[in-house]
Amino acid sequence: MIVSGIDIGSLSVKALIMGDGQKILGSSIALTGLDPVESASTVMKQALKEANLSSADIEYTVATGYGRINVPFAQDSITEISCHARGSNWLFPTVRTILDMGGQDCKAIRCDENGGITGFAMNDKCAAGTGRYLERVAATLNLELDQIGPLSLRPIEGPLYINSTCVVFAEGDIIKLMREGKHTNDILAGAMDAIVERIIALLERVGIEMDLCISGGVAKNIGVVDRLERKLGIKAFIAAEPQIVGALGAALFA
Repeated sequence: MIVSGIDIGSLSVKALIMGDGQKILGSSIALTGLDPVESASTVMKQALKEANLSSADIEYTVATGYGRINVPFAQDSITEISCHARGSNWLFPTVRTILDMGGQDCKAIRCDENGGITGFAMNDKCAAGTGRYLERVAATLNLELDQIGPLSLRPIEGPLYINSTCVVFAEGDIIKLMREGKHTNDILAGAMDAIVERIIALLERVGIEMDLCISGGVAKNIGVVDRLERKLGIKAFIAAEPQIVGALGAALFA
């Protein structure tokens, strides 16, 4: 049986195709864009091409993510919380706590040995603690997103205070520090400390049970991950491509 999972997030859409024996045959990631339906179709075509399959070969599709109800070719939809738990458990069976850091939300999830949900918490409406926060930080400093993690780990004088409760306030702090001539690395160190402070508070709401898996696009930011691991005193499990974990979980449900 060949199945697929598609995860429509606020910033990116992911598709994954799985075959008999739960083997991953293909996957793809693209920006969500203005039309989630069109983006879903595009990313699925890309995954099918990688798997050397056609849409007729897919027997069942499950959609997840905020745009899951807008996927016309999906037979079912399941929440991203359930899908990230299922995908993380499949990749790392010992995992009991999942931190999904996406574009506009952050989720702390507890699961059992089968990937079933035992508890979860989400960030509030502000984007602090998410990928959008990091994007705004990078843009304000005129840097590429993949530059800010490594630079934040090389402070010159030490981390500077950056507001951790609001993206707009954080941006204001950064602009003020730039005008004062503060070093970019020190500003970034402060911004990363701020986002990690928010994330740890969220994890503490559900309780951290070993092992911990980090999924979502922010899992690619070494500045965030390194600080989290040091502050928690643990080594997190991270998939080779942490952005497809939700789509993987959806495919497993399919």
